[in-house]
Amino acid sequence: MANTTRTVPELTGMPLIGSLLELKNDSLGTFLKACHEHGDVVRITAGPPGMRATIHCVFSAEGAQQVLATQSANFRKDNNFYEELRVSFGNGLLTSQDDDYLRQRRLVQPLFTRRAVDTYAAAIAAEVDRLTGVWSAERRETVDVVHEMGRLALRAVARIILGTDVDAAVGIVERCFPVLASYVTKRGYAPRSVPREWPTPGNRKALAAHEELYAVCDRIIADRRAAGTDERERDLLTLLMGAGGEEDGSGVEGFDATELREQVLVFLLAGHETTATSLAFTLHLLARHPEARRRVHEELDRVLDGRTPGAADLDELPYLGQVLKESMRLFPAAPAIGRRAVEECEIDGHLIPAGADVILAPWVTHRHPRYWEDPERFDPDRFTPEAEAARPRYAWYPFGGGPRACIGQHFSMLESVIALAMILQRYELEAIDTHVPLDSAITLQAVGPARCRLKPRRG
Repeated sequence: MANTTRTVPELTGMPLIGSLLELKNDSLGTFLKACHEHGDVVRITAGPPGMRATIHCVFSAEGAQQVLATQSANFRKDNNFYEELRVSFGNGLLTSQDDDYLRQRRLVQPLFTRRAVDTYAAAIAAEVDRLTGVWSAERRETVDVVHEMGRLALRAVARIILGTDVDAAVGIVERCFPVLASYVTKRGYAPRSVPREWPTPGNRKALAAHEELYAVCDRIIADRRAAGTDERERDLLTLLMGAGGEEDGSGVEGFDATELREQVLVFLLAGHETTATSLAFTLHLLARHPEARRRVHEELDRVLDGRTPGAADLDELPYLGQVLKESMRLFPAAPAIGRRAVEECEIDGHLIPAGADVILAPWVTHRHPRYWEDPERFDPDRFTPEAEAARPRYAWYPFGGGPRACIGQHFSMLESVIALAMILQRYELEAIDTHVPLDSAITLQAVGPARCRLKPRRG
């Protein structure tokens, strides 16, 4: 194989520490630089001798498809980052593998079909009503859409997962998730980390956040088990408690209390940060582009005429869907995806050695000039059906792909379209902050405000 493949070029770094500082200060910019200078498969080294890490970055759509789909069995979530996620948030659907993953996926999949997810439209709309009601009552003239969409997405997913217990968890999640996310990111990408057992300030702070999150989930689950389930209750926790076992005929053993907690934590983590990112940047992009904003308002007025949207309206709002997809192209919530190669293989014509850490970067692929003309320009017409059909499948993959594709992608799209439609029917937004600084942690993070002026359109 090695004789028929190209050598993987290496990004030039500093003599002793390689690209350590570049990755630490701007990992997404470093990936773009690597692609522009060396092509679609690039090796990056970081760290001093004896602590040096090497990653193989894959930037093409064709390479992403090989890693995530056609050769997915050879690429596992065995890297240090996923191990840190497992320890902090549990072995839920996002982090589990092999038989654990197959069992969990089989239990959870029926709860995330399009038909099942569409039943949550009313709960999503209720949370958007709550948010815009606060804006109206307080006569808000400006909002930071990063902060506001973060809270909206968290409340929406917590309400759907926990039902009436939403208020018991939201404050704790808001306080503890950022602590653990920062901790996981630092440890996951560091060449070496001190043992978690050492009583350092960072370890102690993370442990306290970890224990508080676990405690609130365990208490809610225990209370729900003690009270029994009501047939009228349709929150996701109730459905997870009833999944599997003898009664549903699946032949798959249901979740115990520990597994329930880990699924809840993973769904809270993955289900709110990703959607919050998509919502915030879609609103901010529309606030900066008046022509696209005008087209969205015209579509909403024509299709909805002020009424609350439901699941059936997703297909009736094609331009809003295009705007959302273009926002997710420019600001993918998961800008980098890690895997570890089991055996030596060829990816996009390059040799990947056994045991190599591999990084896919939607952030780069979504800006690749082979697939996107003038890639930094905001243009929702890139996502007409004809334009989408003309591109490779993995030129746009904000939800990953292959057998490990995000199980919640329809939920995210449903929540995003309903929230955007309701907000944009009621308000016209104009950007105050035209540039929003970014960082890459577990998900893409805005590290500065994205303030917008609010101009009421409807009551």
